[in-house]
Amino acid sequence: MALILAPAHPPNSPARLHALIPAAGIGSRAGTAGPKQYELLDGRLLVLHTLSAFTRVRRLASVLVVVAPGDQRLAAGEGYDVVPCGGATRAASVAAGLDELARRGASGHDWVLVHDAARCLVQPEWIEALIAACEHDTVGGLLAQPLTDTLKAEEGGRVQATLPRGGKWLAQTPQMFRLDTLRQALAQAGDAVTDEASAIEAMGLRPMLVAASGQNIKVTWPEDFALAQAVLRSRQP
Repeated sequence: MALILAPAHPPNSPARLHALIPAAGIGSRAGTAGPKQYELLDGRLLVLHTLSAFTRVRRLASVLVVVAPGDQRLAAGEGYDVVPCGGATRAASVAAGLDELARRGASGHDWVLVHDAARCLVQPEWIEALIAACEHDTVGGLLAQPLTDTLKAEEGGRVQATLPRGGKWLAQTPQMFRLDTLRQALAQAGDAVTDEASAIEAMGLRPMLVAASGQNIKVTWPEDFALAQAVLRSRQP
């Protein structure tokens, strides 16, 4: 049975935690016939691998998946609900999902963990690590990985410069922020932002970086499916 939020709680009550999974995109770079989140991966829909990790995090009060209007390919399941309120961009889908959480009784003080549906290798312990690092922080934060490759700037298809990699991180998800703060940040930043941390940064805030695993990849390109499948099979007993 899908989780249903309790009525809104008093402002001074402890903050709850909610997961929000935007899954309204089409993933055109993946080269699939349909949205990549519905491709089969090791015998299951890709998005179900993602949801499996979040539904095993007992501290989450709810898990909400935002799909495109009219999309009926994913039904609500044990520990998660599905709402067809997705927008044309990731930011629009997240904003709509935040509105839905608030409508269901989530407090503006509650934490929301936004996660890419296509990061299907995420593990419950990584989610727990983010929560532990951020739940007492004034801003929130995100899973990320320090950059290890040499970084090049391009111009006209050729290297324009080699950039120092020190202090640079690859942003991942989940990204964890207060519901009202994130709503305000997205409203101010507009649809151009590609992750929630960027919107928070535009408000002058500095999210915490929480070191994550290199396995927490986002399935983006056709070859990523084989990599994700290999990792999933390596985890089997």
